[in-house]
Amino acid sequence: MLQIVLEKPGKFATTDGPKPVPAPGEALVRVHRIGVCGTDLHAFTGTQPFFSYPRILGHELGVEVIDPGSEPHGLTAGDRCSVEPYLNCGHCIACRRGKPNCCASLNVLGVHSDGGMRPFFAVPAHKLHRSAKLDYEQLALVETLGIGAHAVERAEIRCEDFVLVIGAGPIGLGIIQFALVTGATVAVMDISENRLTFCREQLGVKHTVVAGPEAVAQIKIIGGGDLPTIVLDATGSAKSMAGTFELTAYGGRIVFVGLVQAEVTFNDPNFHRRELTLCATRNSVPGTFRDIIALIEAGRIDTKHWITHRFTLADTPAVFPGEIAGNLAVLKAMIEVPANL
Repeated sequence: MLQIVLEKPGKFATTDGPKPVPAPGEALVRVHRIGVCGTDLHAFTGTQPFFSYPRILGHELGVEVIDPGSEPHGLTAGDRCSVEPYLNCGHCIACRRGKPNCCASLNVLGVHSDGGMRPFFAVPAHKLHRSAKLDYEQLALVETLGIGAHAVERAEIRCEDFVLVIGAGPIGLGIIQFALVTGATVAVMDISENRLTFCREQLGVKHTVVAGPEAVAQIKIIGGGDLPTIVLDATGSAKSMAGTFELTAYGGRIVFVGLVQAEVTFNDPNFHRRELTLCATRNSVPGTFRDIIALIEAGRIDTKHWITHRFTLADTPAVFPGEIAGNLAVLKAMIEVPANL
């Protein structure tokens, strides 16, 4: 069976692996679509925390159930599903308190253990969320949307807030989608004018700012003289994350969505003077997957126009280094897994 392995930073390899045999409680699935995430890009460049090599990437997945296994959880062969790639223990303090997304021993498929860059793999049946209406590309993007939805939950946005989203990549787009639903004033800042244009034209964002020396003045104009009450940073840049402490209004909240393998520092007197609240956000919870699938099925969220690049699984080692990694023109890349593999 063909599988694509990231052997070390900057090097994918095509290898031959055995077809997996599901363990008790697992389902065998056929992978049809794989979304390329910022996590995959950071793994490729060697800047992804919690990561070891070699690794089969792929955690944004649209799959077909081949064998639902011994504990099917209502699944049948042929079901189209999104994969919830977060494997949690169920008994640590986070799991007991309803936060399996930050389980003390969390195992994320495609990060801590091998993921879906292969035609078949086995996954716990209860981590599959099915839909009779959505296609495989839509299902592959549910995980990305879940991260944005959970970040907005952590931000506790109210309609009277002024919200700044920094970073208009795929994770940022998910944040924007759910931030707009709150009715708050939402502005988006990015270094790419193309991405900001996409936000205005496709998502209906009214306020965009190009990151740079004039950004603070522009942000204050949008806020009627005030800085944002909530800032969500989805850049994965230590410099950008450190800068949020100067961009947030007194009494405001900062949410770090992007992850960086570095220390982030801030001026403590400024932090206390403003009485800022700083939050991390990680992954999403099972109910979020089901809610997002329902929203897409109802036509309230449309992710099809996010996809700017497509290529096949076998082409990944050749395409990824030159056309995907480091290319700001890539909004969302989607890997197709042909049926004949």
